[in-house]
Amino acid sequence: MNGRMGGLLGGLAVFALMLLLPAPVGMEVGAWRIAALTVLMAIWWMTEAMPLTVTALLPFLLTPLFGVMTANEIAGEYYSPILFLLLGGAFLALAIERVGLHRRLAVAILRLARPTSAGLIFAFMAATALLSMFISNTSTALIMVPIALAVLAAGDVAEGETGGFAGAVMMGIAFAASIGGLGTLVGSPTNAIAAGLIEKQLGVTIGFLDWMRFGVPVVLIAIPIAMLILMRVQRLDRDTFDARGAAVALGSNPAWSTAERRVVPLLGLVFAAWVAQPWIEPLVPKGALTDGTIAIAGAMLLFVIPDGSGRPLLNWKEADRAPWGVIMMFGGGLALAAAMTQSGLAAWLGNALEPLGTLPLFLLAAAIVALTILITEFASNVATASGIMPVLAALIATTGIDPVLLALPVAFAASWGFMLPSGTGPNALAWSTGHIALPRMLGAGAALDVVGVPLLILTVWAVAAL
Repeated sequence: MNGRMGGLLGGLAVFALMLLLPAPVGMEVGAWRIAALTVLMAIWWMTEAMPLTVTALLPFLLTPLFGVMTANEIAGEYYSPILFLLLGGAFLALAIERVGLHRRLAVAILRLARPTSAGLIFAFMAATALLSMFISNTSTALIMVPIALAVLAAGDVAEGETGGFAGAVMMGIAFAASIGGLGTLVGSPTNAIAAGLIEKQLGVTIGFLDWMRFGVPVVLIAIPIAMLILMRVQRLDRDTFDARGAAVALGSNPAWSTAERRVVPLLGLVFAAWVAQPWIEPLVPKGALTDGTIAIAGAMLLFVIPDGSGRPLLNWKEADRAPWGVIMMFGGGLALAAAMTQSGLAAWLGNALEPLGTLPLFLLAAAIVALTILITEFASNVATASGIMPVLAALIATTGIDPVLLALPVAFAASWGFMLPSGTGPNALAWSTGHIALPRMLGAGAALDVVGVPLLILTVWAVAAL
């Protein structure tokens, strides 16, 4: 029996068993049924027994049958205004890829690198992290991995070589794609999901600029730390890779195309609007200007502005590559969180964790962040964020802790998975090159997980204190 079939049947078996067993003391029947649904979705998400988006439809199907919410009520939970930020950001990212601006940026950064192994690794990680702030983690890895393979080939690295520079650069790309994605709301779908859950569960609105204020410092601190870990694990000091010769193989950027020249100002306008939103918002009707409306306005212009060849910067065939499945999965996570709250499950779990509230705040945060990181190593980032946020909301409600001090480190932790090839799309893509030894990935990922607990907490707290 393969893993997917085992996950399918195993998930159903656990689900059925939980429904047959009585609810724990103090828990309502509806809450226990939603707990069974949560476990089923977690198992299916972890094992990919069903397509992730298909699994996300389960709350709409089962929540009304459990008598927790009506079909109309749960359907409404699949919508969030942040959805439009995600969609608009996807359209902008597709335009960047279509005109080739992403490659220009990557090659430019790489050619500025010092011609050493460490210099090239830092350049790859910096370029990957920067791109990942605005393009999905997986798309960024798809862009950077072929460039890294070309550099390895130019440096006469054999296929399947996992030592030294080869393994370090591939793991560096994978790790930097995940870390860089923490920098902005559009950097990773999990960010938007977490922000949506934080707003819904805690009543705290986190805009594009607010997220960057916390996320960018995390990226700036984490990238050098991840690089140092990789250099140690891969013993880069003993590596003989010809970085200078390989740098020559990168080639040079061609002249700027008309399409690129027209995309750049549009991107600048969108980012300027995101930054200036607090000052513009009082000038328009309340609720009319959001990060999502700005992203959609910029995205719509892509279909109007010509690219210089008689066509627009983006057409619908190209735009239709947007992550519709991720958007539906986003909705499924919000729906599951709403069901957990409505049924009383989140409150019950929050009360169960209430004794943790007696711990010093740092120890409490460390325990929850560490738990989140552990879960996300084996479960989907979406599943982790969707499951932990309602529980966190209940815990915050019972303890009165500042929501930002706990919610944001946990939101970042939901994407902090580095140990396993199956953990993230970038990890899987880097692993598929054959240049990564699993024991070294496990070692480097575990070290970064341990470092991540205090890093995420202290960085958020330091920024919040400013």
